[in-house]
Amino acid sequence: MNGLLPPAGPARLLALGQLANAVGEGAFYATSALFFTRVVGLSPSEVGVALTVGWGCGMLAGVPLGHLADRRGPRRTTVELALATGAALAGLMSVRSFPLFLLLVSVYACCQGGLNAARQALFAGLVEPARRTVVRAHLQSTLNAGLAVGAGLGGLALTVDTAPAYLTVFGMDAASFVIAALVLRRLPEVAPAAGTSTGGPRLVVLRDRPYAMLMLLSAVMYLNMPILSLGLPLWIVGHTHAPGSVAAVILVVNMLGVVLFQVRVSRRVDGPRGAARASRRAGTLMVAACAVFALSSFPSGAGLAVALLLAGALVQVFAEMAHSASAAELGFGLAPDGRQGQYQGFFSMAPQIARMAGPLVTTSLLIGWGAPGWLLLGGMFLLSGLAVGPVVRIAAREGRGRGAVVAGPVPAAPGMDVAVLEAAATEG
Repeated sequence: MNGLLPPAGPARLLALGQLANAVGEGAFYATSALFFTRVVGLSPSEVGVALTVGWGCGMLAGVPLGHLADRRGPRRTTVELALATGAALAGLMSVRSFPLFLLLVSVYACCQGGLNAARQALFAGLVEPARRTVVRAHLQSTLNAGLAVGAGLGGLALTVDTAPAYLTVFGMDAASFVIAALVLRRLPEVAPAAGTSTGGPRLVVLRDRPYAMLMLLSAVMYLNMPILSLGLPLWIVGHTHAPGSVAAVILVVNMLGVVLFQVRVSRRVDGPRGAARASRRAGTLMVAACAVFALSSFPSGAGLAVALLLAGALVQVFAEMAHSASAAELGFGLAPDGRQGQYQGFFSMAPQIARMAGPLVTTSLLIGWGAPGWLLLGGMFLLSGLAVGPVVRIAAREGRGRGAVVAGPVPAAPGMDVAVLEAAATEG
């Protein structure tokens, strides 16, 4: 565990707080669908509507609650929102009607959106800029490890398949937010920067065009998440001769890859120019992964199809890690001091947009179009990865971002090479 956690100090406390959350949330994600239908008594369509509305509200709440963290202090806001999230989860344990369920899910999602923004602002205030990308990689590895443990605990509840088992999972998740609040309460407060508590323009992030463009490009790259959770399982069952259980194996490969290599991959990213290179690498690797996934539909034997799917998953996880490192560097590095809360709330809309658009994109392109759909999706990843460089140069000309003073023409993207994977795996 020490290899996953950052060095002792504020960063480690942030990681421990996130680890507590991750275990609870991993169990929640594994069991929530059956809890809502079997215990709460809702129909699948009602659950889908409520979750869509709830996550939409959570996405919109991130910026104003992040701005609140900038004004009042991110540690205080983080602790309060963690407790509020736990209370919303506790409320879900007793709800048995759709209107109340919709309300509590929306409250839970809004608290989650604000909590993420406030926690990122706290992170930015406690970790010096030169260490943020690598420390955030530690946090990502810790998050994945916790989610894996939590998913295992959720699997036990699914095996038991009783109301008390599901309620235990929800109670554990609610308690995890209380534990996280107690851990994060031990951190020092970050004083609001001058001009954020009184006076000055409000929600300036909404007028920051380069930052908004980077968020949208990142949202495209985050489509790799619904590919793993929805697109690939449907693809495997409907278009390949591989057994459906391979989808679970791919998820394990993804989680283990992030746990083992995210920190090493992130060490390659330093400043906006390094982030642009990592984004191009992510786009190149994603188009390659999509091509390999497309090929998996052609073999008539299960063995070769499984081999292609696992190969594609290996390439995909390194693309995901390169994008994660790039997004961390740009999301923090191009946000002005004292505005990290609202900026992180805005940038965190990227994965939420991907979650909302992902089901439609994956089912229409991958399931509807087959192999050509994979290639079209890969082209979207590639173009998004390549477009980050020009946007970073625009931001650099404005004198923004760590390392912006040396920003100039960004070097050409490297070609797709096995050395990319080898370097990421061996760099230490």
